[in-house]
Amino acid sequence: MKARKMGLLLAAGVLAITAVTGCSGNAKNSSENAGKNQTESADGTVDIEVWGTNIGYKPVTKGSKLYEFYKEKLGVGVINPYVEWNGGTNYLNQLNLKIAANEMPDLFVPQQGIEDNLAKNGAIADLTDLLPKYAPNVMSAIPEEIWNVVKANDPTGQGRIYYIPNVVQYGRYGSMIRQDWLDKLGLPMPKTQDEYVKVLEAFRDKDPNGNGQKDEIPTGGREQARWMDHLFAMYGVAMFEGYPDWDIYDGQLTYSAVTPNMKASLEFIAKLYKEGLIDKESLLNTKDKWEGKIQSNRVGNYFHWVEQGNLVFENLYKSTGVKAEYSVLPLPEVPGYKGFYTMKKIASPQWVVKNNKDQEKLMATLKLLNNAYDKKNWKDLFLGVEGMHYTMQDGKAIKLPDDKSTQENQIINPATSISTLDMTIDLLNSTASEDNKWEIDQVTRNMQEAQKYAKPIAGDGLPASIYDGFPDINNRTLYAEYATKIIIGEYPISKFDEFVEKWNKSGGEEVTKRAREWYKKVNQ
Repeated sequence: MKARKMGLLLAAGVLAITAVTGCSGNAKNSSENAGKNQTESADGTVDIEVWGTNIGYKPVTKGSKLYEFYKEKLGVGVINPYVEWNGGTNYLNQLNLKIAANEMPDLFVPQQGIEDNLAKNGAIADLTDLLPKYAPNVMSAIPEEIWNVVKANDPTGQGRIYYIPNVVQYGRYGSMIRQDWLDKLGLPMPKTQDEYVKVLEAFRDKDPNGNGQKDEIPTGGREQARWMDHLFAMYGVAMFEGYPDWDIYDGQLTYSAVTPNMKASLEFIAKLYKEGLIDKESLLNTKDKWEGKIQSNRVGNYFHWVEQGNLVFENLYKSTGVKAEYSVLPLPEVPGYKGFYTMKKIASPQWVVKNNKDQEKLMATLKLLNNAYDKKNWKDLFLGVEGMHYTMQDGKAIKLPDDKSTQENQIINPATSISTLDMTIDLLNSTASEDNKWEIDQVTRNMQEAQKYAKPIAGDGLPASIYDGFPDINNRTLYAEYATKIIIGEYPISKFDEFVEKWNKSGGEEVTKRAREWYKKVNQ
């Protein structure tokens, strides 16, 4: 039902796009003049509306501290209203409503392939010629081979650029295990699956958090079998933040959810669930609920972005007084399988630009992008506003603790849109304080360790258009149903074969054909 609702909203958005591009003639002059009156400041600064990820921070409003910072640094006024993210679901719903109301943001992060229909209808700008001329820093910051994938993904089939990709040139993910718990229980770091299970049993039974209660959660994840990639990874399952992905299996590009690797991993996870070795609420946990358990000193092993570990460590320390020590868990060896953590250089489309009839606003958007991708600005954009996001101590800029009640959302941040390992580690180290150095040292050490287990997948950059006509496959509805029921024991593992058959018949065969055609095209 949720997938159908989302599809209807997307359809509404597409209808709105037609209205935007086909019915603007008579009102063009009046609307442009009104736009200038509303978006141009007395000093000539042009304001643009930017939408993207916000996980609870304050919005950026006209005249606010971060607005003034962006105006000074980028030469453009940035308005970033608060839109609840919620894994992207609420955000996409609100974005579709915005489009349907003829109020598309000037610059925004697209979701679930919405950019394809927007490009086909002329609602977002063709950036092929605009970027080299007006935003050359964007072109030079992103490797040519990644631009080639973007061109291959052009839904019009013309090899044009309609989005700026999110580029991450290192493995960002890892399985984090409580090293201090291992040390307290006299356990070595597990290397095999059997050793890993023994560690989980000890976490469950031997009170490693020392509170005298049997409240420890060995490991777990979140609703719809998300954020437990470490339990699939040891079987060589391409998985990205809980979403099955595409990689080479038996010599061909294949959706990992329908492979024997997936079947074996689900059988293993179901055993862990039955034995109380993963959180019984894993398939019910919201983001906040799962993070709350980790930060209450109860979870021994979790999976997430390694580079954001300092936020976890800091909040755990604030709430419990415990300075937890984490290490990256080496991928437990399973006979017959080669494990890895999925690495995607092209994580997703990062930005699309409204095909603005108001040339002044279009040029302002391109100006913002050019300055945001200028390497000279990256550290300042990472730091944000002095007194809000960082402070000065002995002549050194120190990032302040995460505080969503006071900090405005750093919507323009190169650390989240174009990242290299060296750059990210340097930004973390150079802005650490004496108080949080213990957190940053762990994070940077673990980031380097995580690279040993990261592997690029063959389906990196695969466009969402391969799912056109099959929204339930795009939203992994069938997979989530079967995976959930197998894990909790409602379905026997033999039901997996039924899932594969249903998946293929409900569009999986056609989607696989399209994916393999794309892979062949990209690798010609």
